[in-house]
Amino acid sequence: MGSTHTAGAAHTPDTGSAAGTTVAELVRARWKDHRPGLKYRDLVLTHHETTAASAARAALLRDLLPPGAQPHVGVLLDNVPEYPLWLGAAALAGATVVGVNPTRRGPELARDIAHTECALLVTERAHLPLLDGLDLGPSLSRDRVLVVDDPAYDALLAPYAGAEPEPAPEVTPGTRMLLYFTSGSTGAPKAVICSQGRLAHAGRALVDFLDVVPEDVHYICMPLFHGNAVMANWAPALTGGAAVALRRRFSASGFLPDIRAYGATYFTYVGRAVQFLLATPERPDDRDHPLRHGFGTEAGAVDATRFAARFGAPLIEGYGSSEGGAAIQRSPGTPPGAIGRAAPGSDLAVVDPDTGRERPPARFDADGRLLNGDEAIGELVNRGRSTFEGYWKNEQAVADRLRGDWYWTGDLFFRDTEGFFHFAGRSDDRLRVDSENLAAAVIENILARFPDAASAAVYAVPDPVAGDQVMATLALHEGAAFDPAAFAAFLAAQPDLGTKMPPRFVRVTARMPVTATNKVHRVDLRRTGFSCADPVWWSPPEAGPCGAAYRPFTAADRLALLDEYRAQHRDALLDR
Repeated sequence: MGSTHTAGAAHTPDTGSAAGTTVAELVRARWKDHRPGLKYRDLVLTHHETTAASAARAALLRDLLPPGAQPHVGVLLDNVPEYPLWLGAAALAGATVVGVNPTRRGPELARDIAHTECALLVTERAHLPLLDGLDLGPSLSRDRVLVVDDPAYDALLAPYAGAEPEPAPEVTPGTRMLLYFTSGSTGAPKAVICSQGRLAHAGRALVDFLDVVPEDVHYICMPLFHGNAVMANWAPALTGGAAVALRRRFSASGFLPDIRAYGATYFTYVGRAVQFLLATPERPDDRDHPLRHGFGTEAGAVDATRFAARFGAPLIEGYGSSEGGAAIQRSPGTPPGAIGRAAPGSDLAVVDPDTGRERPPARFDADGRLLNGDEAIGELVNRGRSTFEGYWKNEQAVADRLRGDWYWTGDLFFRDTEGFFHFAGRSDDRLRVDSENLAAAVIENILARFPDAASAAVYAVPDPVAGDQVMATLALHEGAAFDPAAFAAFLAAQPDLGTKMPPRFVRVTARMPVTATNKVHRVDLRRTGFSCADPVWWSPPEAGPCGAAYRPFTAADRLALLDEYRAQHRDALLDR
């Protein structure tokens, strides 16, 4: 897979501009299409009605934006109909939607809005208390906060009801369409830039990849402030003429009833959403639905197999960095557990992050289990052309991504001898135990086989002397109790569990802490470590090899261990 691009190509985003397609053109193409286009509870709007509503909001937007202001519209909404209507409005007006996360609070929320220079904020009554007392920056005055479920909003829109969906003359494929934030697992979240050309290109690519047809209904239960829901769900529906059905917030118990009620054929997921669905009680009619497939990331091979077996709909695991810097596509012949091969135009490699040298291919045993993770796992880089368009006003973060004319994803992978890429976690989730590098996702995939575990998260806690120790949090199936002897026996029976991989500490919780996008809240887990309210079991050094035996981690154990950290002057690391 040698690169055909010259040095520096990674700095030139390929947004699909050659085709000249913009999101505004895709919105206008739905005009006079009277098939169902948007569903929410009992509400059904046709494509034509949604386009007309977006056109009205685009006209309002043009009048409300003050001269010289950045055309940035903060959208602080759950997944309600106004969200896709404002996406369409921003596209037509040549403005930018800033996805504001409603789970953020106080100074963090104010920072997100002020940093992105929102000149208009669209919200709802339920979220108004979040704004109380906040300084939202010089770009946003209180009279430009629109509350969509307030009667004054309808009155404000009324004069624009006859607007037609004509894109603003200045709209091009390079027009900034979205600013959506990274998860912010380390430091302040970064605002990723996405142009109309890149979003339109993503929509076209997924229409082809997923065989989207106008009769499809795309169920959007992941938050629209996140790139996954907009790029992998709304955009292909808009491009292919499919309807979208909205769920205000993800609900595992409401998932199948919604799928049936809306006639949904497709959904996207991220993080632990699939595990939450699998944790619901099994029913004889679990396969009674129109769902054809799901598409997302981080379900894991074990849970993806369980989902398909239970619900009769396959999950397609894909990979595309939020920033657009690298993409992997599934293709025929992709082996179990693999994501796929590099998308066309990419030159992807798995490299040592310290030296930039390519890692050797992975080796597996007869059961398909990784044998040489320590040498095969590295960071995924794109040495060719990428669609990365930068971060809003964060030059240092851009420089960190683009080093040596490569795009560095920050994600860990390994590659097999046939060229298929396998996800191994975030680079932030790497552990170093007794001078050996480990990937949290690899250990998690092993722990996912434990029969009593509904979900598992693995992360590092500092070792009292040097490096890290492995800690795991297990959320058990309903009615299950943690059996330390059974868990130790399970670990001993796993042929691909390296000697450094068994958890030193095991936290047992009723529910895995997750972020607003259903990803494991690793920052919270790492921060609390073994000093948490949940019961913790540990395998103390005097008990033999780590994982051979577990006993309760008592208050006395904690005090004694903290003394060890202090003696080595490493107690400050516990607050990282």
